Amino acid sequence: MTPDQIRNQQGGLISRRQALRAGMTKTEIARLLRRSTWVAVHDGVYIGHNGPRTWLERAWAAVLWAEPAALSHQSALRVADGPGRRGRDDELIHVAVGRARRLVPPPGVIVHRTDHLEERAQWNLGPPRIRYHDAVLDVAADSSDDLAATAVLADACGSRRTTAHKLLETLGRRRRIPRRAWLHGVLADVATGTCSVLEHGYLDLVERPHGLPIAHRQKPRPTSGGGTLQDAAYEEWETLVELDGRLYHSSAEARSDDLDRDLDNAVEHDELTLRIGYRQVFRDGCVTAEKIGTVLNRRGWPGRVQPCPECGVLDQAG
Repeated sequence: MTPDQIRNQQGGLISRRQALRAGMTKTEIARLLRRSTWVAVHDGVYIGHNGPRTWLERAWAAVLWAEPAALSHQSALRVADGPGRRGRDDELIHVAVGRARRLVPPPGVIVHRTDHLEERAQWNLGPPRIRYHDAVLDVAADSSDDLAATAVLADACGSRRTTAHKLLETLGRRRRIPRRAWLHGVLADVATGTCSVLEHGYLDLVERPHGLPIAHRQKPRPTSGGGTLQDAAYEEWETLVELDGRLYHSSAEARSDDLDRDLDNAVEHDELTLRIGYRQVFRDGCVTAEKIGTVLNRRGWPGRVQPCPECGVLDQAG
């Protein structure tokens, strides 16, 4: 393959190693650089213009600089899903290399050392990239907190490019990955239609540390629609907390079913239903506790919401 053919396949870029393997001499390469026909992007990586570089050109440059390497993390998802999706970072290019390598990346490039690069990378794609399921798990594992990790999983499953089952299978093959227990718990919940992670979070982060009354859990409640299992029922004050553990709403029909159940409880049992999800528990737990406590107070609960001993952000009501 000629140097021009190589460049045509790589978004207009070529590495010094590739040019030499294609038959060019060091003198020819130096002449092209001297005339600015080729311009160095990184050490040993060249492009055929001196103007602003597109994201794809920068991605190719990073992969060629670190070769053998593949786009990883946000960059692998970006090239798979396209620009503009929530949380995409177009400034930095993430590349994966073998675990044993030690590289000092140029500005704008982040290097991730990984096991089993050969198996995880899709070398036939341009640029090469880590497989979608592995990239999703990498981004979720490196997220700033559990809620951010959940958002990554929700984006991936909501895009229909993957499912919780497929991500669980991929996770099972990974030996080293941060936040493994959390990822497994959330994905297992979604795959089986339960919400145990959210249930434990509500009990440990919202209810107990803020002095809310302890609700009855998973209690059957017959309705004209066929009956439900209540996630958290404050029966004395006729208030239900329903925990929505889905990563995304799969359809308008599913959302309508939830609303029907809420209406049935209100009509047939005179109960108020409060529906909450991951953000209300894992990021806004103290605020959620304060709001639920206010609702229970209005319905006759004599207690008061207490500040969480870990964050202490609530002001006790007078």
